[in-house]
Amino acid sequence: MVYFVFLQSMFALVDCNNFYASCERVFNPNLQNIPIAVLSNNDGCVISRSDEAKKLQLPMGAPIFKWEHYCKQHDIKIVSSNYPLYGDMSDRVMSILGQFTPDIEIYSIDESFLKFEGFENTDFNDYGLKIKERVLRWTGIPTCVGVAPTKGLSKVANKIARKFLKETKGVYVIDSEEKRIKALKWTPIEKVWGIGRGLQKKLKAEGCEKAYDFTLLDSEYVRKKYSIVVWRLQQDLLGKPTLDLDAYQDKKAIATTRSFEYANSDLSYIKERIATFAVNCAEKLRRQRSGCHMIMVMLRGDRYKQDSRHQKVNKTVILPHPTNSSIIISKAAVEAVKTIFRPGVKYKKAGVIVTGLVPEDNFQLDLFSEEDPKHKSLMKVIDAMNNRYKSNSVKLGSQDLERTWKMKQERLTPKYTTNINDIIVVK
Repeated sequence: MVYFVFLQSMFALVDCNNFYASCERVFNPNLQNIPIAVLSNNDGCVISRSDEAKKLQLPMGAPIFKWEHYCKQHDIKIVSSNYPLYGDMSDRVMSILGQFTPDIEIYSIDESFLKFEGFENTDFNDYGLKIKERVLRWTGIPTCVGVAPTKGLSKVANKIARKFLKETKGVYVIDSEEKRIKALKWTPIEKVWGIGRGLQKKLKAEGCEKAYDFTLLDSEYVRKKYSIVVWRLQQDLLGKPTLDLDAYQDKKAIATTRSFEYANSDLSYIKERIATFAVNCAEKLRRQRSGCHMIMVMLRGDRYKQDSRHQKVNKTVILPHPTNSSIIISKAAVEAVKTIFRPGVKYKKAGVIVTGLVPEDNFQLDLFSEEDPKHKSLMKVIDAMNNRYKSNSVKLGSQDLERTWKMKQERLTPKYTTNINDIIVVK
């Protein structure tokens, strides 16, 4: 039975190729065609690899202390993650994509879904090449574009464009039933967007080795045995659009968690870190105009140390009224960490999570307990000053005035686009 119908609307998935490595290459052309590995927070493990590093079989997630000798043997360039640079380059790419259609969903730091409505007479292969060319010319970031009538199929199309780069020139369009079937027969079930390990095992037990096999299962059977989400994915792969662009929604919880540069048993140090993380959460709350009912503080021991007591402790604080005041949230978080801290235990990670979020102008007032009305005005002034001059120019007294948080970044490259001192000087 033929399901595929060429629809008036089409979806594109635009994905940046090896995004972190590509960002490094934009400002250091000497890294072109050289294997690159980008490390996680505190230079822990590999989180991004160039194609050259992949060919050398450097595994994703490899702990660098185990693979550093291997990298030296194979001349793999190792760099610390430069998140300010990557975030800024991502913003530039996404702003360019917004020039091709008003309907865009930023799916991650390096990929976006685009929806084309009213583009009936468009040559999408040519349009995809224009997107690639403009992003590359304006930012230096290479991309691949997959176009199809549904989000699920656009993901498949993007994988084909990336896999067969020379043949497709980085753009592939699924615009016929023949192309849809051929693409799904090529795609392993484990490579289908939205199918995790658990579901993959169940589908393989049903004989679904390829994405095409999954589409042959009876739709009612899929809905009843699995879930509406899995059913929608199947319909998407059949060419029936059931997954639209996700509208932006405020977060239901906000977290700031960080690993320390070194395992630490100093309460003063940990209290300062918790205070800073709490302030960061409060700032995010104010940006989305929310307040929180609950605060959870967590501490973690170093799980890689055999002689360490594997401490995993949490403390939840229920606030008397919702707030987004840095003063109140920070004070509550510091008090909480003092109750769960154990002397002698070396902690490697800490975090603050705020949840029970409500709109800041829409919550139940308390007759006997309310926030100091001066806090709202104070937070507004602090945010304005930090936005105008420099992030974290104004801090609470409980924070370290010299830093926000410090990570081990021994191989950090310059922040070319976000720090005036790191801007390239042309001589």
